[in-house]
Amino acid sequence: MASVYTRRQLDQFLSHISIPEKYCLDHDPPRDLAFLTALHTHILATVPYENMTIHYSKTHTISLDPQVLFQKIVVDHRGRGGYCMENSLFYNQILRGLGFRAYTVGVRIRHRTDGIPQGEYIGWVHIVNIVTLLGGTRWVVDVGFGGDGATKPLPLVEGHVTRNIGTQDIRLTQDFIPGQTEQSPERKFWIYQYRNSTEQPWNSFYAFSEMVEFLPADFAIMNWYTGSHPESFQTFTVLMVKFLRRPKDDGSGDDEIYGKRMLVNGTVKENLGGKTKIVQECRTEAERIKALKAWFDIDLTDEEQQSIRGWVTELVS
Repeated sequence: MASVYTRRQLDQFLSHISIPEKYCLDHDPPRDLAFLTALHTHILATVPYENMTIHYSKTHTISLDPQVLFQKIVVDHRGRGGYCMENSLFYNQILRGLGFRAYTVGVRIRHRTDGIPQGEYIGWVHIVNIVTLLGGTRWVVDVGFGGDGATKPLPLVEGHVTRNIGTQDIRLTQDFIPGQTEQSPERKFWIYQYRNSTEQPWNSFYAFSEMVEFLPADFAIMNWYTGSHPESFQTFTVLMVKFLRRPKDDGSGDDEIYGKRMLVNGTVKENLGGKTKIVQECRTEAERIKALKAWFDIDLTDEEQQSIRGWVTELVS
């Protein structure tokens, strides 16, 4: 299926994320892992995971229309991104437009308790892209998960360990999930796991199957719950995650992700490859608006700033 984005829009996107010249379409780069990895690095560092539209907009609702997403993320030049479905569906259209073979699947996540994902896997509230490269290798590409998300494409291979940020490792394994009654081998889920060092245990964060492609009608239902239901944490939590990139020291001319900045309600945190630390506490809306600009280069319009008045996530001193 072709992308809805034109060649001009694809060029705009590549310019927006500051992709190295060798990956621009005029050079017809091979659609290989190097190109896919460069795209992943640059989109993560340019297009943040954020749910500002739920809290700072007149309608407090999320649109998944690809052209609306393109306008917000690329054309408006206000540093905006989106939450998981926005970023991943936008990126799916980009990938297909660039000539990659990509499709989307639904993901079940686990909530954190004391900072660690625990308990049951909840319903479909997240999505990832699966990309098949020439030669048949398949890669999981997740540009919309936030804090402990993968900063590189992950091979769809059981147990393959990939270094993420700092000492954190990530991998995919296959297993059944709690509550699953049919446990024949072919019904195992892929489980995304992370550990913060080799001495620590693996934490299972989300689960998905590559067998069922999710379509726009599925995402419409997922988006309504995730962005509107009062039990969804997105509706009562202001979230922002922006990854930080720098040139690799291998002379390749490529960049790498080395850290991240996060906003959770009024708390701004930073992790530069080691331990996460708090860098600012915002107690008022004015302080949070200034922090969004200072730490994330996010500009909210006057109308957007006013729209949080009376909303559950408004910071009131």
